[in-house]
Amino acid sequence: MSKIIYLAVIRGAYKLVEDAENAWQHAKKRWGAVRQVGFPNTAYFLPVIYAATGLKVETLADMETVLIRSRALLPPKAGGNNPLAYLGPTLDAGLAALFAEELIEAIRYLETPHIYTQSEDPTHDTLWLGAADDVILRKRGVEFVDGSVPGFAAILGSAPDEKIAASIAADLQQRNFYSFMSASNDGRCLSEQLVSAGTQIGWSTRLVPFGPEVSATIFAIGFAVRVALSFGGVAPGDYRKLFEYCRNRVAAFVIALGDVSDEWYATAAGALNFGFPIIADTPIPEILPSIISGVRHDTIVARAADVRGVKVVVTQVPVPVAYGPAFEGERVRGEGVYLECGGGRTSMVEWVTSKPIDEVIDGFVEVIGPEITDVPAGSRLPLAIVIEVAGRQMQEDYEPILERQIHHLINYAQGVMHLGQRDIAWLRVSKAAVEKGFRLAHIGKLLHAKLHQDFGRIFDKVQVKIYTNKDDVSAVAAKAREIYAARDARIEGMTDETTDTFYSCLLCQSFAPSHVCVISPERTGLCGSYNWMDCKASFDIAPTGPNQPVPKGQTIDARLGQWKGVNEYVFKASRGKIDHYNFYSIISDPMTACGCMECISSILPMCNGVMTVNREFNDMTPCGMKFTTLAGTIGGGVTTPGFVGHSKYNITQRKYLAAEGGIKRLVWMPRSLKEEIAELFNERAEEIGIPDLLDRIADETVGTTEEEILPFLTAKNHPALSLEPLI
Repeated sequence: MSKIIYLAVIRGAYKLVEDAENAWQHAKKRWGAVRQVGFPNTAYFLPVIYAATGLKVETLADMETVLIRSRALLPPKAGGNNPLAYLGPTLDAGLAALFAEELIEAIRYLETPHIYTQSEDPTHDTLWLGAADDVILRKRGVEFVDGSVPGFAAILGSAPDEKIAASIAADLQQRNFYSFMSASNDGRCLSEQLVSAGTQIGWSTRLVPFGPEVSATIFAIGFAVRVALSFGGVAPGDYRKLFEYCRNRVAAFVIALGDVSDEWYATAAGALNFGFPIIADTPIPEILPSIISGVRHDTIVARAADVRGVKVVVTQVPVPVAYGPAFEGERVRGEGVYLECGGGRTSMVEWVTSKPIDEVIDGFVEVIGPEITDVPAGSRLPLAIVIEVAGRQMQEDYEPILERQIHHLINYAQGVMHLGQRDIAWLRVSKAAVEKGFRLAHIGKLLHAKLHQDFGRIFDKVQVKIYTNKDDVSAVAAKAREIYAARDARIEGMTDETTDTFYSCLLCQSFAPSHVCVISPERTGLCGSYNWMDCKASFDIAPTGPNQPVPKGQTIDARLGQWKGVNEYVFKASRGKIDHYNFYSIISDPMTACGCMECISSILPMCNGVMTVNREFNDMTPCGMKFTTLAGTIGGGVTTPGFVGHSKYNITQRKYLAAEGGIKRLVWMPRSLKEEIAELFNERAEEIGIPDLLDRIADETVGTTEEEILPFLTAKNHPALSLEPLI
């Protein structure tokens, strides 16, 4: 350990702890010791402190214990002569620095609440996003689970100029890393440079501007820590397991751009506790392999990934714009739009269909109708994308799987925005993309390249036809809608009773090792991404993948939804942690959850019913908990009687909580969720003879406590009130 680094870390840590103490004293005088503190819509108090020490910081008074603990971690300012003796004290000082930064940021939220947007993207008024709330954590956590994101870079400072800043950001995006940006250098932050360069930033593009101060780096460390708490089974206070989990399961690193201050050194030392190496562009003292210095800007991302041990293959696709998953959330708006298709402005449809092998020319792409170059900027066109595939292994069941890829594969192109699917799709192409040479034909080329790359095992040839004439698009849409209806009817007509084999989904086990999701025709995956047909096709495509067949075996309890074969699989796949659960019950050993569920149901004893809340709803619910608290309670692969995670679509399936009466028990859900599922829900309500059931269900406009909603339910004669008692 370099004595230069040691002394810089100690100075920086002392400075940060002193700043935290001064901010705390000031806040306590202004607000009082009992004033509540925390990061908005998060269930982990101050997560780094909570995870490392087990201490819950809920008020300003609680901060005093943390400050005492931080002071105890600080070593003497003068070091000895043995370089090895500096390592332990340096890491301790770094941890004290992180604790201090978390206190500073919590007080910042109290003192200046509008400095951060509390949203996924910057606004016109505020660039800084602050701490990721639990909705963002779980939404983005799925990307770490399914392997589309290899890790994240915590970036401090700024590049020498905007061009270099944009280049570093694009390199990270093309390698699919998240960039968590904080701190300034020479009065500028990398985030500000990217905005000036015309680069979109925010969670949607994986370029996340946490805050302008070095203390905002704690939000990046906190993100990794909350992954460990939410999905890794790490208990608060078990710092050894915390550090081990982050070191081995969260591929993160620190990139320091510009002169490294004492506070930066201290923050970097804190990151070293979690196994996150530091790569700097300035000639600071090196400690291989943890601290690398003097790295050129054009190689800094590749060097960082190599030091962290992350092997990333940069996808090469024949398009004239940058291409990768990091651009999936990019938006094309207003004056930046060159061409718009669909989205209610024009007709747009997407359809994958199988063809005889002699009718498909592999790689053939044809635009039938006007190309981008044939229309002026700001134009709108109808659009039909028809993908024709052929091969000995190709089956009709695979068509919707390939069709679902169109959305994200098109979105991977920088400057191209795609929303929706089937016949409700929406496409925008930016002026910037057109200036770089992007054409509609490139949509066909990128779909050909990526479908071959990702799914080439199941087909031999693929050709793409793109129609932009109104009559052609209408004709394609009519044919496609017939196929869509036939597909939906197949899964709708299936039942759990008549199906001998269910399918597993183990995508989330890297975060929740004991969670095993088993998907049946009448219980879709709780994340909402997979139904039974999808899993079957996925298994056919990738037999060693996360979706494995699960023979039902002997029925143990038809009412609750429990089978011998499923129990045996769950016991094996959970490594002996879970030996059974029930598909259709919220009371009796309900299914486990990982943390990625779209909705959570909870019993409401006073109302003799059940409420459900979706992830997007941030307010209080009648069970006395917000979604984030509920998710922290039932996530991580445990069975929690009285609570169960599920998808939005599952609410409208016949087996939703069938053991307790199904949708007749549903007494409360957010208005937005009611509107979203209304069409399918009303069909199911009609089927059970209560066509106005949705109107009898309370929402937040009625109340957010059982006492508030019970009179409404009584007045509406809700069926739950006449069912047998839940408990």
